[in-house]
Amino acid sequence: MRLLKKRLHNIIRYNPIRLLYEEARLPDKIRRSLNLILLGNIFGTIWGIICGGGTTAMIGLATELGAGDIHFGILSAIPQVAALLQIPFSVLVNRTHKRKRYMLTLGLFSRFLWLLFGLIPIIFPMSSQLTLLYMLIFLLGVSSCMGAVINVCWFPWLSDLAPIRMRGRWMSIRESFLAAANVSCGLLTALLLDTLPVETRYIIIFLIGGAAGMIDMICFGFCEEVYSAPPQKQSMVRAVKEVFSNKPFMSLVILWTAWSFTANMSGVYLTPYSMNEMGLTFLQIMLFSTIAAGIVSMFVMPKWGKMIDRFGCRNVMCVACAGASLTPLFYLLSSPGNVWPTLLHNTIGAMFWCGSNLTASNMQLSCSPDHSRPMHIAVFSCVTAMLGATLGSLAGGALLEAWHSANLFTGSFDRYQALILLSVVLRLALALLLTPRLARDSEHTVRDMLAYIAQAPRRMRFRRLLRF
Repeated sequence: MRLLKKRLHNIIRYNPIRLLYEEARLPDKIRRSLNLILLGNIFGTIWGIICGGGTTAMIGLATELGAGDIHFGILSAIPQVAALLQIPFSVLVNRTHKRKRYMLTLGLFSRFLWLLFGLIPIIFPMSSQLTLLYMLIFLLGVSSCMGAVINVCWFPWLSDLAPIRMRGRWMSIRESFLAAANVSCGLLTALLLDTLPVETRYIIIFLIGGAAGMIDMICFGFCEEVYSAPPQKQSMVRAVKEVFSNKPFMSLVILWTAWSFTANMSGVYLTPYSMNEMGLTFLQIMLFSTIAAGIVSMFVMPKWGKMIDRFGCRNVMCVACAGASLTPLFYLLSSPGNVWPTLLHNTIGAMFWCGSNLTASNMQLSCSPDHSRPMHIAVFSCVTAMLGATLGSLAGGALLEAWHSANLFTGSFDRYQALILLSVVLRLALALLLTPRLARDSEHTVRDMLAYIAQAPRRMRFRRLLRF
């Protein structure tokens, strides 16, 4: 018992978040607000696992309603198209400084709508499957439009609460917590989808997801509203022009747009492919994708945070994007019932794409000035969502439909594998061409970083010898 109390005391004493707050000398109200944001993000992660255009639950419900490849592309594209509303919302937030009000009205209503998704077949029992599918698409569109205000509120809010000297480390700790939430909630979601009766599983799943999303919004209602710049009455056109004149920021936007386009060409179809072509169950898909990636991210994310501090965002982005672009090639070895392509893609891939995502988040904050950060975040989200994720997913769906109509790739090398190969080639080429255009933020080079990574096993052996 004493040993257990001692361990609990050490965990509390050496809590990395607590030590980070003490190092930054943050007042109690700011610490409490950052903890509430972290708690809200955890519930938001639970919401994100269940709800959204490309989640396993949504794909399963859409499949039952007879969705085709192009419908999956539309479902994945709708949240990206709705991101356009972030631009007017960012102007509104900058002018009014009422983030909390928007999160507790528009954001809360957006999450509330997800309670209804599983009830659609029950509310309209006499409607055809196609009608129900379009009702699903419509409800997703309304929720996505209302939820567009969330990103331009919480991300700048975090930036105003967390000093820049601790922001990167706080975000890496946050990502580790979110990865743990991904693992635990992903497993529970898969078990429910596989074990619950068909007529009730989507009702229960979306009730859980909608409730988690609402708790996410409510957490922000108890946070301190802190603004690092006074209200801005700048017009929307002038604010957008200021963003596009920020060359370092636009270099990041161009890179991430191209990355999102090539990633979503095949990425949004990997789950339908695993489910419909490879014959994997909900539990297998969740276990060997979301959960496997979450476990890897928990251990790898702090390493990427240290790499960013040591070698800079540009070098980390180059290595992470190059590595992540190759991992979908495992799906070229897919066969019915074979879980290894999904497992290898999501474990090895997570080692790299968590680094690229963390780097992109850090660069958004570091390349955007305080007084116009909401507009910078909005433009980044809109451009990368519309020209990247949306066009990429629609282009992938159109190619799949066209190849199917033309009876192309009907043998052992199917149309999904052809799309994956095309996506990999484009992703790798764009990563190698566009990443060097980012602003240099370190004297080190990519070669220095790779040499440091290669020497990691030797350093670990040396530390073990010192312990003896």
